[in-house]
Amino acid sequence: MSSKNCVPDTFDGMATTAKKKREKTNSAGDTRHPEKKFDPNRLTKKKYEAELERLEKELVKLQEWVREKDLRVVVIFEGRDAAGKGGVIKRISGCLNPRFCRVAALATPSDREKSQWYFQRYVAHLPSAGEIVIFDRSWYNRAGVERVMGFCSKEELEEFFREVPEFERMLVRSGIILIKYWFSVSDDVQEERFQARIENPVKRWKLSPMDLESRARWVDYSKAKDEMFEKTDTGESRWWVVPADNKKKARLNCISHLLSCIHYKDLTPKRIKLPPRQKGKHYKRPAESEQHFVPEKY
Repeated sequence: MSSKNCVPDTFDGMATTAKKKREKTNSAGDTRHPEKKFDPNRLTKKKYEAELERLEKELVKLQEWVREKDLRVVVIFEGRDAAGKGGVIKRISGCLNPRFCRVAALATPSDREKSQWYFQRYVAHLPSAGEIVIFDRSWYNRAGVERVMGFCSKEELEEFFREVPEFERMLVRSGIILIKYWFSVSDDVQEERFQARIENPVKRWKLSPMDLESRARWVDYSKAKDEMFEKTDTGESRWWVVPADNKKKARLNCISHLLSCIHYKDLTPKRIKLPPRQKGKHYKRPAESEQHFVPEKY
């Protein structure tokens, strides 16, 4: 596996995140923040929103091309908990037609699914012609959480590593465009995001007991990810790593790369002109007293 294509997770020495404030003390014992240096590469909110809007327009063009050419696209998102996978998935799918771009986020397998061929429940979600399917977690659960948490046996893991390269070759040979992303986040930044979820009741549901356990088994997950890359980063379906300590940059970089993976042309529908509204000469609207309205509290 070429190191050019893969950027490992940061774990050396619990490195201090760049977001932490640094103070220095003057001779009087007061503290002051050093002056901010000008960074020409700094991504401002204005720049981010403008670039995201441009990329969203390109995603619409890509979707129209996929529909026109009956392409089948699978995009896999894997990575550390709180690495920002959900955010980029939301930005990609949010501007596309949900009839042709689906997000597959499978729950824990049922007893019936556990008795099936491991890949069987994922196959049911593969795209038909003209569709894009985004997997928010995928069959790689076996190489990650199932392995680290002991939800699969050593034999099942070894069989997975034997099968998955050929399984993905079969997908590619059948005409499916397969793109795999790994979102990499440093330990300090992950901790910041976990803490933010704890403090925000609206986001607290995102923090599961499994997420907390992943912190306690950080090194185990790192080792599992390294072996997964070694055995499943193939010429037909390589892993693309997205450094995600900066969420906004990660979103733009990932979407931009996704667009570069599929050659497409602009098939944006032409501007349309709204027809005049039908006049209701013989139509009488029912009285409002006969209808039930939502109370206007705001």
